[in-house]
Amino acid sequence: MSIITEVLAVLVALEFFYIMYLETFATTSDKTSQVFQMTKEELSRDSVKTLFKNQGIYNGLIGVLILLALFVFTSKIAIMILMGYIILVALYGAITSNPKILLMQGGLAILTLISTLF
Repeated sequence: MSIITEVLAVLVALEFFYIMYLETFATTSDKTSQVFQMTKEELSRDSVKTLFKNQGIYNGLIGVLILLALFVFTSKIAIMILMGYIILVALYGAITSNPKILLMQGGLAILTLISTLF
Protein backbone atom coordinates (compact mmCIF):
# COMPACT_ATOMS: atom_id res chain seq x y z
CA MET A 1 0.00 0.00 0.00
CA SER A 2 1.35 3.43 -0.87
CA ILE A 3 2.10 6.05 1.76
CA ILE A 4 -0.52 8.29 0.11
CA THR A 5 -3.19 5.63 0.62
CA GLU A 6 -2.12 5.15 4.22
CA VAL A 7 -2.19 8.89 4.99
CA LEU A 8 -5.58 9.33 3.30
CA ALA A 9 -7.02 6.30 5.10
CA VAL A 10 -5.82 7.64 8.47
CA LEU A 11 -7.50 10.96 7.64
CA VAL A 12 -10.74 9.11 6.87
CA ALA A 13 -10.48 7.30 10.22
CA LEU A 14 -9.90 10.61 12.00
CA GLU A 15 -12.91 12.09 10.21
CA PHE A 16 -15.08 9.25 11.50
CA PHE A 17 -13.71 9.64 15.02
CA TYR A 18 -14.63 13.33 14.81
CA ILE A 19 -18.15 12.45 13.65
CA MET A 20 -18.34 9.99 16.57
CA TYR A 21 -17.24 12.76 18.95
CA LEU A 22 -19.94 15.11 17.65
CA GLU A 23 -22.68 12.48 17.78
CA THR A 24 -21.74 10.70 21.00
CA PHE A 25 -19.99 13.15 23.30
CA ALA A 26 -20.95 16.62 22.01
CA THR A 27 -24.49 15.75 20.98
CA THR A 28 -26.05 19.05 22.01
CA SER A 29 -23.11 21.35 21.22
CA ASP A 30 -23.15 24.39 18.94
CA LYS A 31 -20.79 22.60 16.53
CA THR A 32 -23.03 19.54 16.29
CA SER A 33 -26.01 21.83 15.71
CA GLN A 34 -24.11 23.58 12.92
CA VAL A 35 -22.75 20.43 11.27
CA PHE A 36 -26.07 18.58 11.24
CA GLN A 37 -28.16 21.71 10.65
CA MET A 38 -30.39 20.99 13.63
CA THR A 39 -31.36 23.26 16.48
CA LYS A 40 -29.94 22.61 19.92
CA GLU A 41 -33.51 22.07 21.08
CA GLU A 42 -33.94 19.23 18.56
CA LEU A 43 -30.61 17.73 19.60
CA SER A 44 -31.66 17.91 23.26
CA ARG A 45 -34.65 15.60 22.76
CA ASP A 46 -33.99 12.24 24.43
CA SER A 47 -34.96 10.27 21.32
CA VAL A 48 -32.59 12.28 19.11
CA LYS A 49 -29.74 12.02 21.63
CA THR A 50 -30.19 8.25 21.77
CA LEU A 51 -30.19 7.95 17.98
CA PHE A 52 -27.14 10.21 17.62
CA LYS A 53 -25.16 8.34 20.27
CA ASN A 54 -25.98 5.02 18.62
CA GLN A 55 -24.94 6.34 15.21
CA GLY A 56 -21.80 7.81 16.75
CA ILE A 57 -20.70 4.38 17.94
CA TYR A 58 -21.11 3.01 14.41
CA ASN A 59 -19.00 5.82 13.01
CA GLY A 60 -16.30 5.31 15.63
CA LEU A 61 -16.16 1.61 14.84
CA ILE A 62 -15.69 2.39 11.14
CA GLY A 63 -12.67 4.46 12.19
CA VAL A 64 -11.36 1.52 14.23
CA LEU A 65 -11.87 -0.89 11.31
CA ILE A 66 -9.93 1.40 8.99
CA LEU A 67 -7.00 1.52 11.41
CA LEU A 68 -7.12 -2.26 11.88
CA ALA A 69 -7.12 -2.79 8.11
CA LEU A 70 -4.16 -0.45 7.80
CA PHE A 71 -1.91 -1.39 10.68
CA VAL A 72 -2.92 -4.84 11.93
CA PHE A 73 -4.07 -6.74 8.86
CA THR A 74 -2.29 -4.49 6.31
CA SER A 75 -5.03 -5.26 3.81
CA LYS A 76 -5.45 -3.12 0.72
CA ILE A 77 -8.62 -5.09 -0.14
CA ALA A 78 -10.12 -4.32 3.28
CA ILE A 79 -9.32 -0.62 2.83
CA MET A 80 -10.96 -0.68 -0.60
CA ILE A 81 -14.08 -2.39 0.80
CA LEU A 82 -14.35 0.06 3.71
CA MET A 83 -13.91 3.06 1.41
CA GLY A 84 -16.53 1.64 -0.96
CA TYR A 85 -18.90 1.23 1.98
CA ILE A 86 -18.30 4.81 3.14
CA ILE A 87 -18.85 6.14 -0.39
CA LEU A 88 -22.12 4.22 -0.74
CA VAL A 89 -23.38 5.50 2.61
CA ALA A 90 -22.39 9.06 1.64
CA LEU A 91 -24.16 8.62 -1.70
CA TYR A 92 -27.30 7.48 0.10
CA GLY A 93 -27.07 10.50 2.41
CA ALA A 94 -26.61 12.78 -0.59
CA ILE A 95 -29.71 11.37 -2.25
CA THR A 96 -31.94 11.31 0.82
CA SER A 97 -30.72 14.26 2.87
CA ASN A 98 -28.20 16.75 1.51
CA PRO A 99 -26.17 16.51 -1.73
CA LYS A 100 -23.13 18.01 0.05
CA ILE A 101 -22.83 14.83 2.12
CA LEU A 102 -21.28 13.01 -0.84
CA LEU A 103 -18.19 15.21 -0.69
CA MET A 104 -18.29 16.08 3.01
CA GLN A 105 -18.42 12.49 4.23
CA GLY A 106 -17.31 10.66 1.11
CA GLY A 107 -14.69 12.98 -0.39
CA LEU A 108 -11.66 11.62 1.47
CA ALA A 109 -12.90 8.07 1.01
CA ILE A 110 -13.18 8.65 -2.75
CA LEU A 111 -9.60 9.96 -2.86
CA THR A 112 -8.42 7.03 -0.74
CA LEU A 113 -10.14 4.51 -2.99
CA ILE A 114 -8.64 6.12 -6.10
CA SER A 115 -5.18 6.05 -4.49
CA THR A 116 -5.44 2.28 -3.97
CA LEU A 117 -5.62 1.84 -7.74
CA PHE A 118 -2.06 3.14 -8.23
